Amino acid sequence: MKFPNKSLIKRTFNQIIAPWHSIPLLDRWLLGQITPPMLFAISAFTVISLSVGVMFDLIRKIVEFGLPLFLALKVLFFSLPSFLVLSFPMAVLLSTLLAYGKLSGNSELLALKSLGIKTSRIIAPAIALSIFMTGLTFYFNDNLVPKSNKLAEATLRAGIGSSFSGEKGKDNIMFSRYGSRINSSNKPTKTNTYLTHIFYASWYENNIMQGVTLLDFSREDLQQILKANSARFDKDNSSWIFSEGSIVSIDKSGQTTNIQFKEYTYPFVEGPLELARIPRDATEMSLKQALKAEQIYKKTGNLKEIRRIQVRIQEKFTLPCACLVFGLIGSSLGSKSNLRSSKSQGFGLSVILILIYYVMSFVFSSFGVKGLLPPIIAAWLPVLISLGGGIYLCKKSNS
Repeated sequence: MKFPNKSLIKRTFNQIIAPWHSIPLLDRWLLGQITPPMLFAISAFTVISLSVGVMFDLIRKIVEFGLPLFLALKVLFFSLPSFLVLSFPMAVLLSTLLAYGKLSGNSELLALKSLGIKTSRIIAPAIALSIFMTGLTFYFNDNLVPKSNKLAEATLRAGIGSSFSGEKGKDNIMFSRYGSRINSSNKPTKTNTYLTHIFYASWYENNIMQGVTLLDFSREDLQQILKANSARFDKDNSSWIFSEGSIVSIDKSGQTTNIQFKEYTYPFVEGPLELARIPRDATEMSLKQALKAEQIYKKTGNLKEIRRIQVRIQEKFTLPCACLVFGLIGSSLGSKSNLRSSKSQGFGLSVILILIYYVMSFVFSSFGVKGLLPPIIAAWLPVLISLGGGIYLCKKSNS
């Protein structure tokens, strides 16, 4: 058996580490100062948030509902990505504050500035690392978090039993359809802005609608009210099959007819079923799913839900951008020559800045949902304000 010679091993090793050595020495040194506190911060914030958000609840379910320990650990593991997404921006802020605060306290930044190196050049590695963390956060949030949350929920249901949780249902499904109306000669009208149908279901579960009411305004000379105990969608025939209900028809003269039925097939779109399948929480959706949900909400004409999903779509981008915001603010604050940041001071300052940023994000997000601000402005304004503050701090630290 022949072993590779030492020169081949050395060349292979050099090829692997060549990209790292191609980075300027100053940047490698600063990245080496930032990385250890970042790993510490990610671990600390993730453990704290997991403990508060999941671990204590799992312990209660183990004791009260007999959840097996192995399944509880699986739920904890599947919940990890959603908490890592929250930890990444906070870790960037704390690590840059600690790293640059330590360098400032040891007068190492002062020595660099005395050589003519500007603060913007000194914090460049932190900004580059923040951009990388922004991309990583977006990947986790869009690809891993929706899937892992579903796995965590399914594992929890399997461990506790369907009698406790059951399949996740949804209440108060309301779907509106707009289009042209048919006149007395069975021809569609020219205008296509009429409300033609309102579909309402009190509960949705296992592809079955319960407590269904359908209002049909699609004809100018006739209005119908269809009520049924349940309904299911027949995809092959593009129609709904209603069970145990009645149809009330009202003509132009006000005369009514009432027909009882055991089962009735009504041609209608799949929109109500698509609407019912949309997760209530945007964190359970990928960007692609959120964009599809926006199109479904636009069909219903529900302006509040349209604004809500549009804000959540923009937040798919603004949440990762918090890494860049916190990286700029943390490195700029840490680089100030009068800042001497210990771990406790850095952690306390990080908590205050994080609280301010997320409260601001929550307030502007609410403005977007209520219609006081356009959704894109409501989502991005906290990021732009914070970036402006970070740029100001960077300029002040240069002076």
